[in-house]
Amino acid sequence: MVIKMLEVKNLVFHPVDNGTEISIIEDISFTLEDGEMLVITGPNGGGKSTMAKLLMGIESLDSGTILLDGVDITGYSIAQRANAGIGFAFQQPPRFKGMTVSRFLSLAAGEKLSERKCCDLLSGVGLCAREYLNREVDGTLSGGEMKRLEIASVLAKPHKMCIFDEPEAGIDLWSFSMLVKQFEELHAGKKESLILISHQERIIQMADRIMVIKDGKVDAIGSREEVFPELVNKDIGCVCMNQSHKA
Repeated sequence: MVIKMLEVKNLVFHPVDNGTEISIIEDISFTLEDGEMLVITGPNGGGKSTMAKLLMGIESLDSGTILLDGVDITGYSIAQRANAGIGFAFQQPPRFKGMTVSRFLSLAAGEKLSERKCCDLLSGVGLCAREYLNREVDGTLSGGEMKRLEIASVLAKPHKMCIFDEPEAGIDLWSFSMLVKQFEELHAGKKESLILISHQERIIQMADRIMVIKDGKVDAIGSREEVFPELVNKDIGCVCMNQSHKA
C-alpha cells in the first residue's frame, strides 16, 4: 500500500456557539503527496481557514483522522504537530511585544540564526532586512509587515508540509511577487508539500491540484483544468465566490 504524505479522512467540526451547534466542517477527506502544492479556495465563510486550523491542531475536530506519513497525528498537540514537520502561517499573524525580529526568526528556526540568514529570510519576503532585525514584533508593524514576517518565520525551518492561510492578504503587489517567487522555489525543489488558502489567480495557477471548499464540504478537487475548465483569463477568486463546482 502506497502511503500518502498527508491523509485527511472524514473530518467533522461542529462547534457550539451560545448553546447552538454549528456545522463548520462536514465530512472532508483528501490526500496530499510529497512535494505537492494544493491550493484551497472557495467562498468566504465556507470553512477554508477552519480546515487549516484543524490540520495544525489549533481547533479540535469532533471526528475523523489525520495521518502524516502514515502516522496518526489526530491526537497530537500543536507543538507535537510542529515537531512532526507541519508549518503554519496565520491569516492574522500574532504579535509579540518585547521580541525582536531576529529573535522571532531564531525561535521559529529552533536555533540562533546568523544576521546573514535573517537578512536572507527577510529579503525573500520583500522586507529591507537591516531595517527590521532589531524592531519588535509588535503593534508598530503594519498588517502587511506582520504577514511577511510570519511567512519568513515559516520558511526559517524545513518542514514536511507548510500551510499558508491567505498569504497575499494585506501586502502590496511587489511584496506579493516576492512571495510567489518563494512559493515557486519551494515547489520546484519538491522538498516540502504546500497547502495554500487563496483566492488569488496567480497562486491558483501554480497549484498541482485545487480544492474548492463550500459550506464546509469539498465541492470539487482536481487539476485546474478539471476544476475550472472555463477559467482562462478570468478572476478565479470572483468565480469561486459565486459559482458551485461539483466534484
